[in-house]
Amino acid sequence: MAEIKTERLDGYRRLIDIARDLASTLDLDILLSRIVHAAAEISGAEAASILLYDDVSQQLYFQVSTNMDDATRRGIIVPLDGSIAGWIVRNRQTVRVMNAHDDPRFFSNVEDTTGLSTESLLGIPLVTKNKIVGVLEALNKHKGKFTDTDESMLLVLGAQAAVAIENARLFQQSDLISEFVHELRTPLASLSTATYLLLRPEMSQEQRSQIVHNIHNETIRLNALASSFLDLARLESGRVQFRKTVFSVADLIYECKDVMASRATEDNIQIRVESPEGLPLLEADRDKVKQVLLNLLSNAIKYNRPNGTVLFRAEASEKDITLFVQDTGLGIPEESLPHLFQKFFRVREHESRVAGTGLGLSICKQIVQGHGGRIEVKSKIGVGTVFQVVLPRASKVTPKIEEVDNK
Repeated sequence: MAEIKTERLDGYRRLIDIARDLASTLDLDILLSRIVHAAAEISGAEAASILLYDDVSQQLYFQVSTNMDDATRRGIIVPLDGSIAGWIVRNRQTVRVMNAHDDPRFFSNVEDTTGLSTESLLGIPLVTKNKIVGVLEALNKHKGKFTDTDESMLLVLGAQAAVAIENARLFQQSDLISEFVHELRTPLASLSTATYLLLRPEMSQEQRSQIVHNIHNETIRLNALASSFLDLARLESGRVQFRKTVFSVADLIYECKDVMASRATEDNIQIRVESPEGLPLLEADRDKVKQVLLNLLSNAIKYNRPNGTVLFRAEASEKDITLFVQDTGLGIPEESLPHLFQKFFRVREHESRVAGTGLGLSICKQIVQGHGGRIEVKSKIGVGTVFQVVLPRASKVTPKIEEVDNK
C-alpha cells in the first residue's frame, strides 16, 4: 500500500513538472508531442496519441502519436460514429477497456495503418471552456490494466493539455491575423484612393476606365490573398488532413503541364517534361501535391524571360521521388533565398513586375513537410531558378499485414 502511495505521489509530482513544461511553448507541434510522451509515461503505456476535433467540419483526426511519424498521422480520419474516440467526443466521458477488439466501437483502420496492435486502452476527452478540443488516448498498459490512478492522472494532464492546445492555436491565429491585416493595408489604401478619384468630376473617361481596371486587379489580388491566408491558417493549425492515395507521378506531371499550357503559351514559355520510364508510384495526397506543383509551375512561368523554358522533371530513388521545376528566368538574389518560404515575403526586385500574395511558397512548404518531405531552391541571377521537392515514396510506418492461414 505504501509503495502504491509513493508511486501516486511521484506521478503527481511529475504532472507538476509536465504542466510547467507545457506552459513553456506555444509551438503546437512541439506541444502535442510533449503531451503524448507525457501521457505514455505517467500511465505506464506502450503508446499514446492525440486526436483533434474540428467543430466546423465535425471531423476527428489523428494529429500526433508516439508510434507514428508526422506524415502518417495526418492521413487518418476517425469517424465520430463507429470509433471509441468518436464516442468520447460525443459523450465527453472517459473510456477504459481491457481488450479493444472486443469493444463494438473499436475502429480498426488506425491499427492497420500504424502496425500497432491495440489491446488495452484508456481515452479521455480534452475539454476547455466547455469546448471539446479532442481526445487523448493511452494504449497498451505495460503491466496489468489501467487503474483509477492512471485515469485520474490522465484527466489532470488532459485538462492542462486542452488549455495549452487552445492557447497555442490562439497565438498562431493572432500572429497570422496580425500579419494578414498588415498585408491588407496596401491594397485597401489603393482601393480607397481609386474610388476617391472616380468621384472627381475632372477625370476623363479614359482615366476612369484605367482606374476601374486597377480596382478589378486589386479585388482579384485580395480574393487570392484571402484564399491563400485561409489555406495557410488551416495548415499551420493542423486542421488539414492529408487524404493519401497511391498514384502515378508521371500522370500527375503531364496533368499539371496541361493545366498550365495555355498560360505558358500566352507568355511564349515552353514547358518541357522529362519523366523516366518506370517512375514508381507515390503514396501521398494527390490534390495537395498537385497544388504544390501548379504553384511552382505558375511561378516558373511568371518569373521567366520572354521565349523562356520551364523544365519539369522527376527522379526516383529507393525511398524518395524528387520533382524539379527549373526556369530560365530572372533568378533570385542570394540574400533573398533564405526568406523565400516565409509568410508574405516577396523578392523586392520582382514586386513591381509580377503581382502576388507572398503566401504560395509558405503553403507549398507546409504541404511538403506535412508529407515528411522537403522543398529546396537554388538560383542564379540572369540564369534562372530550380525548385526541388523531395517526397517519401511511402509512409515510414509499415502497415500491419495479417497472417493468412492457408490450411
